[in-house]
Parts: sequence; C-alpha cells; structure tokens
Amino acid sequence: MFALLALAFVVAAAGAVFLIALTVLKLTFRLILLPLKLLFLPLLLIVFVLKIVFFVTALTVVAAIVIPILIVLAICAAPFLIFS
Repeated sequence: MFALLALAFVVAAAGAVFLIALTVLKLTFRLILLPLKLLFLPLLLIVFVLKIVFFVTALTVVAAIVIPILIVLAICAAPFLIFS
C-alpha cells in the first residue's frame, strides 16, 4: 500500500514539474518572440490601414455608380407616381 502511495506521489510530483517546465518554456518563448512581435506591429498597422482605405474606396465607387442610376430611375418613375 505504501508503494502505491509513493508511486502516486512520484507521478503527482512529476506532473507538477512538467507543468512548471511547460510554463517556464512558454514564458521563454514569449520573451524571445516579443521583439519580433514589436517589429511586425507597424507592418500589421500598415496592412490594416490599407485594408480600410481599400474598403472605403470600393464603397465610394459603388456609391458613385449607384446614385446616378437611382436618380435616373426616380426621374423615369416620377410621372407614373404622380398620375397613380
């Protein structure tokens, strides 16, 4: 019975050591990769700004195409709406 308890203690201790080692390794990778992350943040900002500019430009083009079409349709439909 004592051997089973000792085995459970050894397994629990090994698991705790493994979790601590995993946490330390994770922290080490975060510290190593932090400068790379800081280097890529301006690039991500540029990509994000370009994406927003692209979408705003696309919406402006769509509005510039759709608004005159709606005006022409309103002019054509006005006589029918007046007399109905």
